[in-house]
Amino acid sequence: MKLVRQTLTQALGQPLAPLWLVAGTEPLLIGECAEEIRAAARRQGVAEREVQFVDRGFDWSALRGLTQSMSLFGDRRLIELKLGAKPGAEGARTLVELLDAPPSDVILLVVTESLDWSERSASWIQQFEAKGVYVDVAAPTVEQLPGWVAARLRSAGVTAGAEVADLISARCEGNLLAAHQEIERLALLAAGQSVDAEQAAEWVGNSARYGVFQLGEAVLAGDAQRALRILAGLEAEGEEPTLVLWTLAEELRTLLQWTPRAGKGSPGRLWRGGRRRQELVAQAARRLPRDRVRSLLEAAGHTDLIIKGVRRGHAWDALATIAAAMAGATAAVALP
Repeated sequence: MKLVRQTLTQALGQPLAPLWLVAGTEPLLIGECAEEIRAAARRQGVAEREVQFVDRGFDWSALRGLTQSMSLFGDRRLIELKLGAKPGAEGARTLVELLDAPPSDVILLVVTESLDWSERSASWIQQFEAKGVYVDVAAPTVEQLPGWVAARLRSAGVTAGAEVADLISARCEGNLLAAHQEIERLALLAAGQSVDAEQAAEWVGNSARYGVFQLGEAVLAGDAQRALRILAGLEAEGEEPTLVLWTLAEELRTLLQWTPRAGKGSPGRLWRGGRRRQELVAQAARRLPRDRVRSLLEAAGHTDLIIKGVRRGHAWDALATIAAAMAGATAAVALP
């Protein structure tokens, strides 16, 4: 069975399955899902909990023995396995064996924050979906984030308009834990009073964390304002301009290779990032003429020379020019 965050609570009203996988890349949401499962286990009489941390030298045979041993008091047990990385061949084999023959008095909860989109087709994960319960924890997209924040504000008892949710979303993008903390702080400061945008701007700090792949998403989506905000954040965080340039150039090459009939045998970059990115690539390819894309790739080549010190100029300014143009800014691209 495969669940998402929104369907987990209802499923936990039923007797718990013996094997669970909670996976994704967002620590706050993963932690909340895992705690819901623990709480459900306690309600259903599971008295013991044991936590195992899986590192490179983890003994998977010890896990087999642990699941087969009897509880000290004869009660059902919750064994929680925290994966810091992929389980490897032996780990995957062990988990599949447990799925094939679940222990009678054990609930096994596997929790990992290291499962990205490219790993979700692994056979052991498919086996969890077929024979156990796989909770696929996805962070809200940039479009969903204001709604997520607004729901959290309501849950915290904070009365605020959409502009407050938008402000928190912009200042905490890429950092849901910070957004959660800011909402809790607003609840304390507001003390039951409504919060307007001016108050929120004063109380909410800037805790956004950006990655280069978010920049790629923003330029493909045609959101120039967000793209430039991310770019400024990357510069402030000390990101290497070479990596930023590679990201932009990679998306430009993707746009040149995209066709409406792209299918099997097409370059792998067209399929990277899952369905959402594929939709954004298609939108951007329809929006940007190929001649425009080629000129931007030429600009990327000049920017590479600036980064290497061969040409004069400011690398981050050149990157901003390319990013803005990719996102649909109408001004002509000034080649460095």
